[in-house]
Amino acid sequence: MFAAYIEEFGGPEAIRCGQLPSPRPGPTDVLVNVEVTAVNQVDTFVRSGAWRTPVPWPFVVGRDLVGTVAETSPGAPGFAVGDRVWCNSMGHAGRSGAAAEQVVVPTDRLYHLPAGVDPSTAVAVAHPAATAHLALFTHGRLRPGETVVVLGGGGNVGSALTLMAARAGARVVATASARDAGRVRALGAAAVVDHHGTDVLPRLRRACPGGAGLFLDTSAANDLDTAVDLLARRGRIVVFSGMRTRPPLPTGALYLKDGSVTGFTISHATTAELAEAAAGVGRLLADGSLRPPAVVTMPLEQAATAHRLLESGDVRGKIVLRVPSEDAAR
Repeated sequence: MFAAYIEEFGGPEAIRCGQLPSPRPGPTDVLVNVEVTAVNQVDTFVRSGAWRTPVPWPFVVGRDLVGTVAETSPGAPGFAVGDRVWCNSMGHAGRSGAAAEQVVVPTDRLYHLPAGVDPSTAVAVAHPAATAHLALFTHGRLRPGETVVVLGGGGNVGSALTLMAARAGARVVATASARDAGRVRALGAAAVVDHHGTDVLPRLRRACPGGAGLFLDTSAANDLDTAVDLLARRGRIVVFSGMRTRPPLPTGALYLKDGSVTGFTISHATTAELAEAAAGVGRLLADGSLRPPAVVTMPLEQAATAHRLLESGDVRGKIVLRVPSEDAAR
């Protein structure tokens, strides 16, 4: 089968594209013919070795996929050959990645794709939207009526956070660029502050007169001074990006507000948490409300270029890789 893989940790140039043996499903696995996969920041961390996790060599890169069931196992109830499916948790903890013609997916990590949903749309939002669900509900304990501050509301994760929080009855205050402000309001934000402005914090304070019950920063800056300043009593800060950041924490101000800081990564989510997030994502995909801000589509053989673009920041939108059929790859 055709795949994008590495044989050692390294930069984007470590990625090779070529033929590998086709995988075989175990007793509780499903074999999937992959149509599209996506590129995430966490994929670059695993590829480079910055995020240490068990890796089978050669290691197929990538986390997310949309495809069709090719073969099932006796221990894989609920799936049949021909089913359209998606997954967003491969390429970690010893599981081979998703950037291949065929992938073996554990049954408890595979979900049905709602009818009529575009595969590129689904794979582009799979990781960001599941991350948003976990940040808001599992770790953020969002309650209706709270004010939620979303820094980076125009991005992949920020768009999903804004939509989900507003749908859950929260009042969303987001930062975004001027060109994204209208779209972020359409997603449900009550107020949008231009994050390129010089008065961001004062404007956020005015937009949150009662403080923020939940503070979420998708920009990876993790300015905890600002976050704690904006918190309401018993407000929560959820940290889920910025692996290399080391910000100071205003501890006194935090405990005087009965506030908390919680960190999480989707890679450590349980299969039950992932399934709950997938159900929420599936409902939003089915009704057409969950869409990526932008999609950049490339062929799988350009996986190294895709990683390079993502790491450089020279791309706007989610990168989706098209996986060739067996005949096209030969």
